[in-house]
Amino acid sequence: MNKHLIVLAVAALAAATGARAQETKVAIAISGWTGFAPLTLAKEAGLFKKHGLDVTIKKIPQKDRHLAIASGDVQCAATTVETWIGWNAAGVATTQIFQLDKSYGADGMVVKNGIAKISDLKGKTVAASPPGTSPYFALAWFLKKNGLSPKDVKVVNLEPQPAANAMIAGTEGIDAAMTYEPYLSAVRAKPEAGKIIATTLDYPMVMDTFGCTPKFLAENPKAAKALADAYFDAVDMIKAEPKKSFEIMGADVKQSGEAFEGSQKYLRWQDRAANQKFFAGEHAAFSKEAADLLMEAGIIKTMPDMTKLADTQFIK
Repeated sequence: MNKHLIVLAVAALAAATGARAQETKVAIAISGWTGFAPLTLAKEAGLFKKHGLDVTIKKIPQKDRHLAIASGDVQCAATTVETWIGWNAAGVATTQIFQLDKSYGADGMVVKNGIAKISDLKGKTVAASPPGTSPYFALAWFLKKNGLSPKDVKVVNLEPQPAANAMIAGTEGIDAAMTYEPYLSAVRAKPEAGKIIATTLDYPMVMDTFGCTPKFLAENPKAAKALADAYFDAVDMIKAEPKKSFEIMGADVKQSGEAFEGSQKYLRWQDRAANQKFFAGEHAAFSKEAADLLMEAGIIKTMPDMTKLADTQFIK
């Protein structure tokens, strides 16, 4: 190889090494919830990498996600709007930077066929994730809208997948369960096991956002913008290449592309324009109502600083 080619080869290697060195490492905590799937797509399709990010995605139950943030194991997470309120009230400082999705029937309450209405659950047993999680908050919200509270039922703590499985199996002693997609579709397919008595079509109160620690955002503003941009790229990819996207996202939760396509019909991923509209007013209004219910249900003891829950600069 002549001297000129050697110089070019060394320069190319140095440039590639430099590009890799500049990638910002960030660990993200999520669950297998369908609404979070574009984050998986962004990783698997190289969209995070395209924006200069080296992303690690960790599957952590919602009840433990704030502990992973507090320990420094992850810097960012995906969860529901009201959950960020609980985390901040508990002293785990976090800031939402973009909205992921809104549930349109993807979260719901399943009951045994003998139960006609939600108010019939008084004194009965409901399977749901622990306080401080989205399914528990949905339970509290559904009950409140029907004149009850969590104190009026017996709550057995089961995560969304085992909760759905318990209903499908006809587990004795469990009268209802809170679950979400893709597990809700498993119940839809077994009407003899029970019925979906209410979803977020009836009570629109599940919306997911992505956030990070204030420390990470302060030290890595470009990476925070890159996280949002990569997510929006993933939403665009789903529109442009739905079949490929559904296969990638479905594989992560052990679903076929077709099955995943079915489960995603019950939610809406939010693009940049939808994000800007959401954070212009709806986010603050919902957060206030949610915080009041969290206080009333005893899930939080003090109100966090509501002005510090979100930073909208990264969705512009």
